[in-house]
Amino acid sequence: MPLKVAVLLGGTSAERDVSLITGQEVAKAIRENGHQVMALDCAFGDTSIDDWERDINEVIRAEHSGIEGRKQELDRNILKTIDFLLREKIQVVFIALHGGYGENGQIQALLDLVKIPYTGSAALASGMGMDKHISKILFEKADVATAPWLRISKGDNLSQEEIARLGFPLVIKPNDQGSTVGLTVVKEPDQVKAAIEKAFQFSQAVLAEKYIAGREMTVAILDQDPLPVIEIIPEHGIYDYECKYQKGKSLYIVPAKITANVTQKLQDLARTAYQALGCRHYARVDFRLSEDNQPFCLEVNTLPGMTATSLVPKAAKAVGINFNQLVERIIQLAVRKES
Repeated sequence: MPLKVAVLLGGTSAERDVSLITGQEVAKAIRENGHQVMALDCAFGDTSIDDWERDINEVIRAEHSGIEGRKQELDRNILKTIDFLLREKIQVVFIALHGGYGENGQIQALLDLVKIPYTGSAALASGMGMDKHISKILFEKADVATAPWLRISKGDNLSQEEIARLGFPLVIKPNDQGSTVGLTVVKEPDQVKAAIEKAFQFSQAVLAEKYIAGREMTVAILDQDPLPVIEIIPEHGIYDYECKYQKGKSLYIVPAKITANVTQKLQDLARTAYQALGCRHYARVDFRLSEDNQPFCLEVNTLPGMTATSLVPKAAKAVGINFNQLVERIIQLAVRKES
């Protein structure tokens, strides 16, 4: 039965541009699947993009500017978004937001209050997934190995020596951002201060984490089931923002060329990490596979990208699920009574 679906995209986080692309592609799939769909940019509350003859990105960028300078004001427009969803009697929301209030549980809590079903993890799991420090604590409790780390808050008196004890190279990154925003790989002690200052531009807390030499692996989970392991070989050596979102900047091997035992171990650990956070519907679990084939969990992305270069659609395609089928399955999980 056709549904009335709203796709939430855009927003004001550092990952806004990626969200616009995800939202565009998801909304087109929903329409092609026979549902009525509206695309809402949460930064502007009740602005519905429905001119499908034009590119959604161009529509939004032409009509709205000055995101950075008006962020506080625009953040409040999520309440207008909720009003719009109620007024339009939306039956299910597909959350295509990345970072910020779209991924940290705030929009999920609001949707729970007004009893509108939505895709992806609920508020608590979303919040824990966005907080890398809390995620890593939960991974350890669930016996999922993760790289040694320190959490740094503004005003902490951690000495360079304490941070250096983790060993170099180090990864220094914001505690609650995605897409490698604000991330630096630090190879020498004299680079630590600048890297921390950079990360603090995006978060009130920073993680210093031991860099695990090896290979980049990711496992998508769809309704508790792990999909094939993907190996990511980025052009820059690290899977940074450019390598994630520009075509041709990374090589993706699906399924990864690893032994059956390592594949099973990664899939089992991915499911365990997913369950440890209480995720639902779908997510993506990222790993570093050390040179001796030991997996270290980096994070669980509770709202992974759904663009042409995104990893969850690649993994689904490897088991015969095309993009439109994947979007439909996620929507049906959201409207299912037991979800």
